Amino acid sequence: MAVHLHEEDLPEGVLALGAVAVDTETMGLVTPRDRLCLVQISDGQGDEHLVRFGAGSTFAAPNLRAVLSDPARVKIYHFARFDLAAIEHYLGVVAAPVFCTKIASKLVRTYTDRHGLKDLVREILAKEISKQQQSSDWGSSELNEAQREYAASDVRYLHALRDELIIRLEREGRTELARACFEFLPARARLDLAGWPVHDIFSHTSA
Repeated sequence: MAVHLHEEDLPEGVLALGAVAVDTETMGLVTPRDRLCLVQISDGQGDEHLVRFGAGSTFAAPNLRAVLSDPARVKIYHFARFDLAAIEHYLGVVAAPVFCTKIASKLVRTYTDRHGLKDLVREILAKEISKQQQSSDWGSSELNEAQREYAASDVRYLHALRDELIIRLEREGRTELARACFEFLPARARLDLAGWPVHDIFSHTSA
């Protein structure tokens, strides 16, 4: 198992075929303001690839964009809504089809309100991950070892989580409901980008 750091694009041919786990790191939580700094991606075979974008990047990244926009590859996220918005805004592609472990967790782990990645990994996989670097400066020209390990851990376990959550969704009869949620997520991300990050447009109220 190794963590590979790349600048501005993913090398061609480094990923196996099939689903990929994806995550992003940005300068903050306001997507149009807080630039995309890092995209993490893993094919689930043991290595994680980190693609760093510098200040002033054009975000051309043809290899990464091709993988993310490939309709034959499921993209596994934890809280896909945020990552989809960041990827579409900066890389110009819709990184679907989607499996979101956070949504799947909320649909089947109704016995708890703890749906963070750390909680899922601990309960389902009996492993511990650190979130200490979550609020660090991802825009730095150099990423330290702690940042690299944190970023890699955000995609390292997503394939295994998806496999277990698929079983639980089927067990609870919520597979089709989950699929419908996943299919809507790119539109939900576009609503965020268009100015409706908080207001529920499906609500009866006018707010």
